[in-house]
Amino acid sequence: GEDIKPFTPEKTKEIVMSLQQPAVFCNMVDDWPALHWNANYLSAVLDGKTIQFRLGLKTVDLVPQFETRCNYVKATLKEFLAWSCGQPDCLSGPFSCYEYSKYWAYADYKYIARIFEDKPEIFQDIRWSDFGFPGRSGKESTLWIGSEGANTPCHLDSYGCNLVLQVQGRKRWHLFPPGDTSFLYPTRIPYEESSIFSKVNIANPDLKRFPEFRNTTAYVVTLSPGQVLLVPRHWWHYVESIDPITVSINSWIELDADHEARVEEAITRMLVCAIKSAENPGDENPWLNPTEVEATSHEINLQYLNKAVSAYFKSQKASVSAQACSSSTGAEQRTSAPCKRKKKEVGCEPEGCRLLPHEFDFSTFKAEKLQKILFGPHLIQVLPQSQETNLMGAVAVESDSRDLPHENQGGHVGKLHCTRKQLVMNDDCEMPVHEMDSDSSPNASQTALSTNDLLDCLVNPHVISLVAQLLLKSTRV
Repeated sequence: GEDIKPFTPEKTKEIVMSLQQPAVFCNMVDDWPALHWNANYLSAVLDGKTIQFRLGLKTVDLVPQFETRCNYVKATLKEFLAWSCGQPDCLSGPFSCYEYSKYWAYADYKYIARIFEDKPEIFQDIRWSDFGFPGRSGKESTLWIGSEGANTPCHLDSYGCNLVLQVQGRKRWHLFPPGDTSFLYPTRIPYEESSIFSKVNIANPDLKRFPEFRNTTAYVVTLSPGQVLLVPRHWWHYVESIDPITVSINSWIELDADHEARVEEAITRMLVCAIKSAENPGDENPWLNPTEVEATSHEINLQYLNKAVSAYFKSQKASVSAQACSSSTGAEQRTSAPCKRKKKEVGCEPEGCRLLPHEFDFSTFKAEKLQKILFGPHLIQVLPQSQETNLMGAVAVESDSRDLPHENQGGHVGKLHCTRKQLVMNDDCEMPVHEMDSDSSPNASQTALSTNDLLDCLVNPHVISLVAQLLLKSTRV
């Protein structure tokens, strides 16, 4: 009986696809070979292969440490481990300019299919089939290796839901529900196709500049090795490594709702690239994430939008056909056959596993029922900070001294993670003519707006959602 898991693949998939709040799976991956993927093991497997690390300061200021504000080095895992241990040979290596006591390093978003392309057999060490996704392995997963203090700025993923396996060390996750979007001051600068960032530094919020952050409800959980965190669709998250070395593996699970999300992302791409590319190219502030290749042209972005719209209507047609077929046969389709995997029609890099509309009928599958029946030692509910919870020693829920009193519901915004690309941004803006006094001097009562200020309004998730709905409605007609 030792190999029996607490949930069958079918039941686990129901939970993953239905649960609209974060939760931690325990005792589901004890037999996964990937649990042995600590940094030393991975260093031996990679055998001197270099990977890119992002470096940031351990000091915490009021501004988030976006990827555009970090430094980057290419190094082997052996060099990273030596640096994190303070070994003398680091004095001449790629980390020589970065004192360990002052900096953290993060090898993040590493596609396993890419870094282990010459060792495809290792993909099978990761078995997402146990979670109800047959055929999904390391090939559709991403690797994260960090030192203490390494973090990801607060953001939400435009696509899918997220399954995260902790392999080594612990990570603290600060999660916020979709309804908190307006309180987190969303921005698309720096721009990355599948991420909406928060202007707030969660670790040190500037409440004078962002007063509504007080209205957020934080769900904070420390993820330990062997546990798998479910991050539902459109939940905000800020993630930090709290042990000397951390290793995580994740996979973004594609959802049917992603088809409309891709239309929204295509609209956002068009607007951001068009407006930011019109700025003075000599300015030095980056506006595309460093791993993005380039700012795509208007023509390419228009093609991207058309493909996204076409894919949306194809999915709608398939859904209607499936429902008609299901209705005519009178049978509920609950298949466990492998999902068809293919590259995203509009450019996503990982090969996703799309849940067809007829695979599950969740119309009567209530979250309340899940909460009453399934939460326990094998499925830990992540609760708001203000609530007490008994996690039976499986997960530690963190709290701090910030006053985060209100729980918010409703609203919605936006990673099957896509390829990301690089340019520059300009926060300077000449004073508009109509804001000048009659003597042509700037009106002190007015504030000079930047391009980014305008973009924060134009590509606000709620605005983009409305524009996408109008566009799809007009296209349908």
